[in-house]
Amino acid sequence: MIRLLLADDQALVRGALAALLDLEPDLTVVGEVGRGDQVVAAAVEAKADVVLMDVEMPGLDGIAATAAVRGALPSCRVLMVTTFGRPGYLRRAVEAGASGFVVKDTPARQLAEAVRRVHAGLRVLDPALAEESLVSGASPLTARETEVLRAARDHGTVADVAAALYLSEGTVRNHLSAAIGKTGARNRTEAVRTAEQQGWLL
Repeated sequence: MIRLLLADDQALVRGALAALLDLEPDLTVVGEVGRGDQVVAAAVEAKADVVLMDVEMPGLDGIAATAAVRGALPSCRVLMVTTFGRPGYLRRAVEAGASGFVVKDTPARQLAEAVRRVHAGLRVLDPALAEESLVSGASPLTARETEVLRAARDHGTVADVAAALYLSEGTVRNHLSAAIGKTGARNRTEAVRTAEQQGWLL
């Protein structure tokens, strides 16, 4: 019997996944959490074999939680199951130690098969996303440029971003300018949109 932990901040999604997967004779859901910072403790307590992990969760995002699970429980596999089919997310999830990456509209039978394959030590990646990830490559943004773009998305003016990140306005403008150039955008709003679509701003 393969023991599953479901990590998703939407209770309805967790309930639907649990109901579908519990129908499989060799799969059993042994735990559910709604926050990324609860995953490791729950996986340890439930002796989970596979964690089905969402990407965007409160407390800790699914990619950081994947790295934490792989560090604390090397025998436990992680299958990312997300609404956000972005190539950058797939690349970062695999780099963090995820064995699989599928989108939530995957048919139930295929999802169950993905769980079995990941448990067996195989890799399962959404083929269209995997191809897009290879074509688009890794994020061209530095860690600081990513941080500034993320802050620009959440805050208003350059002054607001500078205050939020404890940087000078000049430094913020320089990082925004570099990010705009690297994303091929015309302005910071477009740069944020492009980076989000690629999955570079988690």
